[in-house]
Amino acid sequence: MVDAVFKEASMSKFLEKKGEYEGGIEFSAGFRWQHWIRAIAIFALIATGFYIADPFITYANVSAEPTRFLHAQIREWHLIFGFAMIGAVVYKLFLTLFTKEGKFERASIKDAFNIKIAIQQVGYYLLLTKHPHTKGIYNPLQFWAYVGLYVFFIGIIITGLALFAEVYHQGMGAMLYGFAKSVESFFGGLANVRYWHHLFMWGIIIVVFIHIYMAVYNAVFGKNGSMDAIFSGMKYEKEDH
Repeated sequence: MVDAVFKEASMSKFLEKKGEYEGGIEFSAGFRWQHWIRAIAIFALIATGFYIADPFITYANVSAEPTRFLHAQIREWHLIFGFAMIGAVVYKLFLTLFTKEGKFERASIKDAFNIKIAIQQVGYYLLLTKHPHTKGIYNPLQFWAYVGLYVFFIGIIITGLALFAEVYHQGMGAMLYGFAKSVESFFGGLANVRYWHHLFMWGIIIVVFIHIYMAVYNAVFGKNGSMDAIFSGMKYEKEDH
C-alpha cells in the first residue's frame, strides 16, 4: 500500500496535498533567478538596442572635448546585459534538457503534438472550453511559443556575438573573430548580420508579450497560482486539474 502511494506521488508534478489541492515547489530558486535575470536583460537590451540603432539622445551643448561618450556607455550596458542573457539562456537550456527539474518541461513535448489538446487550449483562451489536461507544465501553445522564443534567442546570440567580435578585437573578441567572420559570410555581409539581429529582437518582443498575456490569463482564469509560482516557486491546483 505504501509503495503504491509513493509510486502515485512520484508520478505527479507535486508531492504535497492540502485538502482538495495538490501542490508544492514547481520552480526552484535557480529557475526563478534565471527567469528574472533573463527578463530584466531582455528589456534592457531592447531599450539599449533601440538607442544603438538610432541614437535619439544627445547632449544639448556641443563640446570639442572628448569627454562625452553616451553612445559608448549605452553600448557597454548593452554588452553587459547581453552576456547576462546568454548565461541565463544557457543555464535554462541545461535545466530543461539534462536535469530532473526539467522532467515535466520535457513531458510537454508529447502534448505539443496533440492536435486535440491544442484545439481545446485555443477554446480555453476563447472562454469556450475547460483547460485541457496536460502531462507537462506547458500547454501546446505555450510550448511552441517557448520553442520560437529560443530559436530567436539562439539567433540573436549568434548575430550579437558576431557583431561584438567585429568591434572588439582583443580578449574574447579575438577568440570569436573567426566565428564572427563565418557568421558574416553566412548572412552575406555585416549589414545583413545587423539586420537579422534586429529581426530576432522583434521576434523576442512579440513572443514575450504573448507570454505575459498567457501567464496573466492563466493566473486570472485558472486560479491555480501559476503567476505566483515564478515569484515564490510554489503552486497549488485542484487534483481534478
